Amino acid sequence: MISKDTIEQVFETARVEEVIGDFVVLKKSGSNYKGLSPFSEERSPSFMVSPVKQIWKDFSSGKGGNSITFLMEHEHFTYPEAIKYLAKKYNIEIEETEQTNEQKEAADERESMYLVSEFASKYFQKIMHKTDQGQAIGLGYFKERGFTDDIIKTFNLGYSSEEWQGLTDEALKEGYKIEFLEKTGLTIVKGEKRFDRFKGRVIFPIQSMSGRVLGFGGRILVTDKKAAKYLNSPESEIYHKSKVLYGLYHAKQTIAKEDNCYLVEGYTDVIQFYQTGIKNVVSSSGTALTPDQIRLVNRLTNNITVLFDGDAAGMRASIRGIDLILEQGMNVKVCSFPEGEDPDSFAKQNTKEELEEFLKSNSKDFIQFKAGLLVKEANNDPIKKAETIREIVNSISKIPDQIKREIYVQECSRIMDISEEVLFDTLAQIGNKDAQAAGKKPKEAKKTFDVVKPTPQAPKIDVQFVLERKIIEILLLYGNMETDFEDSVLKESDAGELGLENIIQTAKVHEKVYLDLQQDEMQFANGNFQALYNEIITRFNQEEEFSTTKFVNQLDQSIALEVTTILMDDERHSLHDWQRNNIEAKAKEDTVGQLVTQTILSLRCLLIDKRVVEFQKETLNPDSSSINIMEDVKDYLKLKMLLSRKLGKVIG
Repeated sequence: MISKDTIEQVFETARVEEVIGDFVVLKKSGSNYKGLSPFSEERSPSFMVSPVKQIWKDFSSGKGGNSITFLMEHEHFTYPEAIKYLAKKYNIEIEETEQTNEQKEAADERESMYLVSEFASKYFQKIMHKTDQGQAIGLGYFKERGFTDDIIKTFNLGYSSEEWQGLTDEALKEGYKIEFLEKTGLTIVKGEKRFDRFKGRVIFPIQSMSGRVLGFGGRILVTDKKAAKYLNSPESEIYHKSKVLYGLYHAKQTIAKEDNCYLVEGYTDVIQFYQTGIKNVVSSSGTALTPDQIRLVNRLTNNITVLFDGDAAGMRASIRGIDLILEQGMNVKVCSFPEGEDPDSFAKQNTKEELEEFLKSNSKDFIQFKAGLLVKEANNDPIKKAETIREIVNSISKIPDQIKREIYVQECSRIMDISEEVLFDTLAQIGNKDAQAAGKKPKEAKKTFDVVKPTPQAPKIDVQFVLERKIIEILLLYGNMETDFEDSVLKESDAGELGLENIIQTAKVHEKVYLDLQQDEMQFANGNFQALYNEIITRFNQEEEFSTTKFVNQLDQSIALEVTTILMDDERHSLHDWQRNNIEAKAKEDTVGQLVTQTILSLRCLLIDKRVVEFQKETLNPDSSSINIMEDVKDYLKLKMLLSRKLGKVIG
């Protein structure tokens, strides 16, 4: 168990904008930060982080919370894992009792798989550095590739010995279960036989964006026609190769800083680039590029540069991945190395400055690169040239942004010496063909007298829910603020007529709200809001300074999400850059008194309406005293009229 003092120190030290900034590119927006949602596909930012309140909110998925909840949502950490991650990030010493073998066995399946993967990574490193075989074969291989001790340590490179079950036996001895060794693919089980999957291979641990070990890549060092040169961990609960990019953990901060990501093919390409000084590089690990991998990069930058070997056949096969990148709305550049070279060998032979200059000079826009490559293949054959043009237009059709599509059509027209009109017609044909394949109607020209479809009715709003939620929001945001309130006291004239007398009172917001609700004996219809209200009022009465950050951190997860949503809804307008568009949003701080009065009056009017409906139902009961009830209805309606006048004045 992690001690309470450690947890409190983590909460006090961790900065939500710094934690989330490791995973999402955040841009300043007033006093907040905004960025693209890491939980859904989007091209306009709906993800908001508040440094002041130390919370975040993703308006596209509805998720929200503090630093801990972000790590639990994004990295699928358990609560203790998130605490440990932040403690490590901020160099906080963790006070906890050592886990026993029984506790390891009791851990959930996913966590057990992470634990056994982490153990295996350390085991492979130990074998390479501490055994004669490991040093001679494993470490010798990496040294031959030109990797330094520091870079070998940075990427946790290792070696699996020639023993059939060296890792398996060591893991079982340390209390790890064969069930999880098999599920992670580290151990292959065939009946009574057990043997290590990566026997006799150098090891490349594959890490998540947060640094957790998900799986491994292993390269064989002997010539064996029956064995694959590279072997990856099989798909598992924690490792999905289509959703992982090798090197992203080490590259993420530089990708965001440089606003560009270099995409290569292999593990050693990444490591050699990193050692040379180009750190914003990742690899698809020899697999075909997938949309999930592209979206990982898109969370950090909108720019990607695909690096190809000098092998023309390989370029032709790999270039298909560019269309997938274009579909995500990203800006794509392509760079190929001289024939016979790959990113690994080229980086090894050049300094950082030389490599940077080469990449800068040889990175071409995708259309220039693709046109150049395909035109060479066409070799002045008209039919092949037509096929080349159609293939380029097909790539352009993947781009979601209409302006970019038009610019690329113009560029294609210039390079291929063909009219823009023909290209646009071809683009439309491809679009209609894709629409039909998806079961949609092709786009038609808009008719002058199209019948306007009736607008569907908006869903009915629960007004009481909205007002109760607004009261919670007011208390959270302004509860300790002292301000003037124009209040109304019910007076009866000499003639017996009811009326409202206005008075000015100065009070703290939480005191005003509490007294008004007590006076009318009002209870929240929503149970969560009632519980929140009681807790907030108690905190204000017991604590000198109410901290929303501390309050959110101590709430149950489900309630904390509701509170985060309430707090961040207040910041939502800053997502739309209203100030930059010369639209001034009036500060609520300037009219808090009016806001409180308006909300309480609206709730009073609503409850009166509900009470009148109840009275009217009672008159249908033959046993009821209709005359008395009608008098009550009359009094309530008169009070409603007075409050409505007051409410109109407040709104105006």
